Formats: sequence, C-alpha cells, structure tokens
Amino acid sequence: MSEPVQAAQATIVDAASTDLEIDHRRKEPPRSSEPKNAAFSNERKKSLGARYYYGIIFLLTNLVAWFVRDYGQKIVPELHYLKSCGSGGIACFQTMGVLRVSLGCFMFFFLMFLTTLNTRKLHDIRSIWHSGWWVVKFFILMGSMTAPMLFPSNLIHLYGEFARVGAGIFLVLQLISVIQFIAWWNNHWMPDGESKRSCSIGLVMSTIFYVASVGGIIMLCKFYASGQSLNIFFIAWTGILLVVMLVISLHSKVNRGLLSSGIMGSYIVFLCWSAIRSEPAIQNSNMQKQGSHHDWFTILSFLIAICAIVMATFSTGIDSESFQFRKDEIQLEDDVPYKYGFFHLVFSLGAMYFAMLFICWNLENTTRKWIIDVGWASTWVKIVNEWLAATIYCE
Repeated sequence: MSEPVQAAQATIVDAASTDLEIDHRRKEPPRSSEPKNAAFSNERKKSLGARYYYGIIFLLTNLVAWFVRDYGQKIVPELHYLKSCGSGGIACFQTMGVLRVSLGCFMFFFLMFLTTLNTRKLHDIRSIWHSGWWVVKFFILMGSMTAPMLFPSNLIHLYGEFARVGAGIFLVLQLISVIQFIAWWNNHWMPDGESKRSCSIGLVMSTIFYVASVGGIIMLCKFYASGQSLNIFFIAWTGILLVVMLVISLHSKVNRGLLSSGIMGSYIVFLCWSAIRSEPAIQNSNMQKQGSHHDWFTILSFLIAICAIVMATFSTGIDSESFQFRKDEIQLEDDVPYKYGFFHLVFSLGAMYFAMLFICWNLENTTRKWIIDVGWASTWVKIVNEWLAATIYCE
C-alpha cells in the first residue's frame, strides 16, 4: 500500500476517534455544575420558606395591634410613664396604639424593601439577607416596634393620614391581583382549544358562580333592604353591575366568557355584603343588636378577619408577575423565585391597611373590643372598592 493511502487512512481513524471523544464528552453531565445546581436549589427552598416567616411576623404584629388597642391600657401600665404617651398613656393605646404598632411594622418591612430592591439572583448577598440572618432581623423588628412608642403624637397622627393613602394603594394592588387571578382561571377552564372536558367544567363553574351571585343579591334584599334606602341603592347598583359585566363578557368584541364575569360578579356581591355588614350597628338592617358584639360569633368573625388580612397581604405580595410590564421573561435557574422588593413593599402597605381596619379608617375613632372594620368610613371604602373592581374589569 502506498504511503499517501496509509496517511489518508490514519487521518480518517484519528478524526473518527476525535469525534467519538467529543461525543462522549457531550453526553457526560458537567460535573462542575452539579454543586452549583444543588446550591441554587437550596437557596431557592430557603427563599420560598422565608415567605412564611414574614407572614408569621405580619400575623404577630396584627395580634399585637389588637392587644394594644383592647387590653394594653390595663396590662401594660408602664407606658403611662412615657412622655410621648401623654396623660394616662392614652396616646399609646386604642387608636393611637394601633397606629404606633402599624408604624413599627411598616418601618421593618420598608427597610426590607429598600435592602432587597432589584434583587435578581439567588447568589446575591441581598437574597441571602432576605432568606436568612433571622437573629439580626429579630433585633431590627424589636427596635422598629419600640421606636414608635417614643414618637410624639403629632408624628403618629401624620403617619395615620399617610396610612390612609397607603391602605388605598394596597386595596388597588390587591384588586389587580384578584382580577389577574380571575383572568387566569377563566383561561384555564374556558380554553379556545379542543378540551371538551375543561370547557364543560368551566360552564358548570360559571353556572355555580352566577347562581351564587343572584342568590347573594336575593339574600341581601331579604335581610338588609327593609326600610334602608341606602342599602337598597347599594344592592340595586350591585345587581346592575352584575348584568353589565355579563353583557360585556358576551359581546363579540370582548368575548371573555361567562366564567370570568361569574367569578367577578360573586366577588362584587361579596364586597357589597361586607360593606353593608360594616355599617354601624344602630343603623344596620342586621338583626343583631348593638350590644351583641361580644358574643362568640363576633369573636370568631374578628379572628377570621385577621387571618383574611394576612392571607390577602401574603397572596398579593407573592404575585409580582401580575405587575410586570414584560410577561415574556425567561426564568433562569439562578433567578429569585419572586420579587423580594415587591413582596416587602406589599407587606409595608399591608401594615397601613390593617391599621385602617382596626381603627375603622377613622383617626378620631373610639374603638370597642373585638370590633374590626365597622363604621361608615369602612362601608364606603368597600363600596368604592366594589365599583372600582367592576370598572377595571369592564375596561
């Protein structure tokens, strides 16, 4: 065999062996990435678990606010001696006490917002700060909760005015989150494609929500409309909004489907019921008497309301995707699972929101035990929230 032929065969063999080696290397998983993947997975678990710790902190501050409002004057008499608490310590209890606790909670979560804003990667030091360092955070929280007790009453009153605005912003964010969830639910159960099963389930659910909405209107008329012209107006307008949303959803240019309008209809009926229930007892068409606010039903409703505040704040805080301008962003393995800054911002606004519920949106309100979100201010806030919800949905 000639030398050129032997050289050509040797070249072919070398090339084949090189291709096999490259192919083998491609099939082998990169060993160096395995520790990184494990580290990212561990940090992701810590980040997801941290949400519940912050939720517990928020719940505890709600309970502290309730304790200071209803029982603080008797159980913590030491505050009477603080100059900032005024004569008899009245400026650190009841309405002013709730605002001080709310301010402490706001300060803690707003500090967390500032220190975690624009955190994008799990290996960022700010992500580690968000998910850990709980001992340091405990002392920061204690300092945040204690400092407002030393602030003058004028500053606390100014914070109360500011908290009204913050609570309103929180309600708008919560409303957007609810509407986004309704849209997702409608797209999931009422697809444009071929899934007959999903479509049939969606129709059944639409029927259930519409029956619940109409039934709710009937029950409102039965229990709350007798001799109450304002309640009649609230209920009638809610019924009109229900019909308008149904017509808009079925319009050929909109075609949102029955499910979304059914869920939103049930939601605005619930808001109407909640608004009427918030009316002062002496003008309320409810059968309960004014002095019956201390029974077990009232206490249970109060505890449920606190849990609802925490759940509303938590669910809105983790729903940062509803407020993104770009919906096509690709989630990488080392990206944070949710927006830390937005999460803490919502909790700081939630601190203002729970303060308004505890003092019934009235800075001069004389609070009573086991009462939450009762008063004409609370009623109108919920009614406006209902109308805003229907307007945003129709848009």
